[in-house]
Amino acid sequence: MSCWNAEEIFQVTDSSGLEVNEVDRDDGFVPRFWLRNGHAQTLWRKFVSAPQIDQRRQRLELSDGDFIDIDWHDPVLPESARTGTIVLLLHGLCGCSRSGYILSLQDRLGKAGYLSVAMNFRGCSGEANRLAKAYHSGVTGDLAEVFAALQKQFPDHRFAVAGFSLGANVLLKWLGETGIEMPVSRAVAVSTPFNLTLCSRAMLTGLSQFYGRYFLRRLVAEVESKKEHFQRTDNDAQLARLRALGDLSELNSLWDFDDRVTAPLHGFQNASDYYAQCSSMQFLHGIRVPTLLLQSRDDPIIPPAALPGDRHLSDNLMTEFSDYGGHVGFAAATDRLWMENRIAGFIAGDCEPAP
Repeated sequence: MSCWNAEEIFQVTDSSGLEVNEVDRDDGFVPRFWLRNGHAQTLWRKFVSAPQIDQRRQRLELSDGDFIDIDWHDPVLPESARTGTIVLLLHGLCGCSRSGYILSLQDRLGKAGYLSVAMNFRGCSGEANRLAKAYHSGVTGDLAEVFAALQKQFPDHRFAVAGFSLGANVLLKWLGETGIEMPVSRAVAVSTPFNLTLCSRAMLTGLSQFYGRYFLRRLVAEVESKKEHFQRTDNDAQLARLRALGDLSELNSLWDFDDRVTAPLHGFQNASDYYAQCSSMQFLHGIRVPTLLLQSRDDPIIPPAALPGDRHLSDNLMTEFSDYGGHVGFAAATDRLWMENRIAGFIAGDCEPAP
């Protein structure tokens, strides 16, 4: 059962026949002339060279016996040029702290005086995690543990958070669940799959199937690799959990993977139950932190019908929905770092340099 009535969410129908939401605010983003469609913007981000920055790894032990690795980037600046804010970054599906958009943003934030730290979701740091379960679009418990550890480690610092795609969904769900007590000064969510059901369905048809198949191959390969790791390390209990999932080579879509793997490993009845419980749309009203929602209407993974409308937004949410930008793309005509600059600028609006 869905957590909301889909027929009540979408109010307007555009000329293509797609149902869309009533929000129609544009941020003025203008793409490069050769990147004027969602696929081009999305693939540009995948293949553009990322800056080479220094990262320092820290391992955090979790309450269930597993671990999460986080990667710090400390700006090489005099103390007077540093801010008193730490920016926590959350990557997307099949990403990590070495994803190009994470490295690029950490580089940009460092030059602005921010200490930043990129959280690798379970199993994404280059080393298999200890348990059969991994991560998913609603894994706010892990984020809460990481954030609590950061607060304890840096009690005198302020925090801001930026999430991308899956990480953006986790971020918004977490902010909405926590509500007014959330000790975050500002947050940014980029290319959020607000409605997981619609986004998963979008990757079943047309050119968007390319992305669904890409994610499916990566996710299945990760499970098989973890099986081999558990076998080598004699982790029989966790190996048995993965083997119980059956033959994954027969899966045809991301929906199939979530139904066969994600749901049973993380306590959901099936894919539909997982999507219903974890879609961030239903948590937006609870967000009390100033938050920027950066989204494009030509995102090949997130259809226009999956975007929130005015009725879903709290007064603390600022929407910038552009006609172009793709999925975590946003290469502008005059600024290839438009996304990074926009995030840094929004964070700076509420985070003044420490005295």
